[in-house]
Amino acid sequence: MSKGERQKTARERIKEQQAADRTREKRKRVVTYVTAGVVAVAAVGAGWLWSFSQSQSEEAAGALAPITVDPDGSVVMAKQGVTKPVIDIYEDFQCPACKQLEAVSGQTFRNLAAEGKAKVVFHPITIFSQEPTRGNSVRAGAAARCVADGKQWAAYHDLLFENQPSEAAEGFKIDDLVAWGKEAGVTSPEFESCVRDQKYANAQISFSDKTGKEAKIEGTPTVKLDGINMDNQVIFAPQELREQVTGAAK
Repeated sequence: MSKGERQKTARERIKEQQAADRTREKRKRVVTYVTAGVVAVAAVGAGWLWSFSQSQSEEAAGALAPITVDPDGSVVMAKQGVTKPVIDIYEDFQCPACKQLEAVSGQTFRNLAAEGKAKVVFHPITIFSQEPTRGNSVRAGAAARCVADGKQWAAYHDLLFENQPSEAAEGFKIDDLVAWGKEAGVTSPEFESCVRDQKYANAQISFSDKTGKEAKIEGTPTVKLDGINMDNQVIFAPQELREQVTGAAK
């Protein structure tokens, strides 16, 4: 073999070695990317599962805790002897976010009260100042005040949110408010005239103004735990909501 041929063979061996090195590096990068991708997917999956578990609404755990409709318009749901922690719920029957809170976390509030782990106080107020939302809210709040029985009030409360009208149209009409009362099991003979006459409309407005100022309510829904505003991200995450409330009870 001549010197030229030996040099050519050496160059070819070097080229072959370099090609083999590139192939190994490429394979190594592919394995690394795939592994990283699997880890990332697993992390995203774990995060999604955690988020899903936090946002899952609870099922009814049993009978409701006793409910007392107070003369001032607030409504207390608590087992006998349970005085704390106190969950105050400020809500407006015309407020879409309040309807959403009821759908997501309403059962958690009820379960906590039924389990004797909290005293839940509802404060139905009128937060709106413009029509038609203000009129809608006042009619619904005044009608709810016509229900004196606690269980019937709870059923009527749920029906008002289920049938919440658009914010752009007049709703919560008198005939509907009367019909929903019957659907909720209200048997009081005075109920219909109370709703039609809007007997408690002024009381609803006065209660809303007074409550809004005293509790420093800037919007609805507002939920307080022992007088402290709860984070909106917490009240819309039933599992985290439960953990904070039960933690406050210790």
